[in-house]
Amino acid sequence: MSKESINPFSLEGQLGLITGGGTGIGLGIAQAYVAQGARVVITGRREELLAQAVAQLGPMADYRVHDVTQYDTTEALIESIEAQYGPLTSLVNNAGNQIRREAEDFTEEEMQQVLDVHLVGAFSMSRHAARRMMVRGNGNILYIASMASLFGIPYVSAYAAAKTAHLGLVRTLATEWSGRGVRINAIAPGWIVTEMSRTAFENNPERKAKVLGRTPMQQLGGPEDIGWTAAFLASSAAKFITGTCIPVDGGASIGF
Repeated sequence: MSKESINPFSLEGQLGLITGGGTGIGLGIAQAYVAQGARVVITGRREELLAQAVAQLGPMADYRVHDVTQYDTTEALIESIEAQYGPLTSLVNNAGNQIRREAEDFTEEEMQQVLDVHLVGAFSMSRHAARRMMVRGNGNILYIASMASLFGIPYVSAYAAAKTAHLGLVRTLATEWSGRGVRINAIAPGWIVTEMSRTAFENNPERKAKVLGRTPMQQLGGPEDIGWTAAFLASSAAKFITGTCIPVDGGASIGF
């Protein structure tokens, strides 16, 4: 009996690359991958945070300092990771940035900054990873979408545009790559407690009340909720799932 038939949720033998993996949701995903037996490499721009995260994750984790908008370095990044640890089996596109402002005051340069990270950066990572995965006929790629992918949220026009584009990209890439062994899916987190969101809610308690008021479970999620969903989608238990987006939101996307 194969290991997969014994525990289809195991990630033993997998190698995951998680962009923006040093804090928040990215770190939560890395923790879940490691807990399920995977080796992970996390990336980001701030080495101190990455080093702290790896110390917390343990010996199955490593990091690389990398900016997803430096597209000409993406292939070399993946080459170096595979040279050290073997075939990459899972990519999580989690790196992101945010500018919150009324749409009429948004500049074209700011719009491009957000699109470059969330959309173009994630696509660059995906195509370089997928080329290698398709040769081996095995791999999965995850995009971390958003509630802004699903409904209108004010003052985040660039972020909403990028995250909505994720869903179109997921569907298109799934139709092109799934037949060659690479599954493509997305997760749309609801409101998750991170250092950033905690500060935002403390400064704006009315916003927190509004969020909870439209969330049927009447609570915020944690990074681990996204982490376990990502681990499931990366596992053989999800081997027939591709081209979809799973909201992990306490019901916010269907709530009133």
